[in-house]
Amino acid sequence: MNSLKRFLKSEITGWNAFDIMWLSVATAVILALSIYWKDNWLSLTAALTGVWCVILTGKGKRSSFIFGLINVIFYAIVAFRAKYYGEVMLNALYYLPMNFVGWFAWKKHMDDSTGEVVKERLNPKKSVIIYTLTALAILLYGLVLKALRGNLPFVDSMSTVVSVVAQILSIRRLMEQWVLWIVVDVVTVIMWAVNFARGGEEIATLAMWSIYLINAFIMFARWYKEAKKHEV
Repeated sequence: MNSLKRFLKSEITGWNAFDIMWLSVATAVILALSIYWKDNWLSLTAALTGVWCVILTGKGKRSSFIFGLINVIFYAIVAFRAKYYGEVMLNALYYLPMNFVGWFAWKKHMDDSTGEVVKERLNPKKSVIIYTLTALAILLYGLVLKALRGNLPFVDSMSTVVSVVAQILSIRRLMEQWVLWIVVDVVTVIMWAVNFARGGEEIATLAMWSIYLINAFIMFARWYKEAKKHEV
């Protein structure tokens, strides 16, 4: 019971006016668009929990993994219905278990005074190494997908590889994750925009990824500043 109280206390600590406004606006946008376009409840649930997850991740709150767990389950269903099978596998086979890993990994590095996880960033040399290895992995996996006659193999490869690396960096509490999330979000916004333009009904999903993109820029700036004193 005491651990639950400490957890709840940490989750409500450290919220300023901008944080509350951003969370409220993002939630309102999802709800308004879903109601206007009569979106289905699966897409709405995935969108709301996804938006709450990324904003809470940016805040450094462990509850992000709770909403993340709910999000990946519902989003995998939405992606399956849209026939984005790569998204299904990425969420069901990777993001789902990684939410449990992140929950326990962040627990060891919480700042009691702020209620947020301790944020770190790589030194320039390590950043270059990470980005170079990521680019190399995209190339190699893209060649594999091309050999398998996949559709848009290098775009598919970029989305998958960058997502995997970004999630690892997130669990490691590293600022560099947000650079990679920006890349992922741009690609995925385009993907769902095409789906919607072709008659898809998942407007909440498109809105979710658009908010993800805006949030990634906001959180990059925040983590860049806050992680200055924790360079590794």
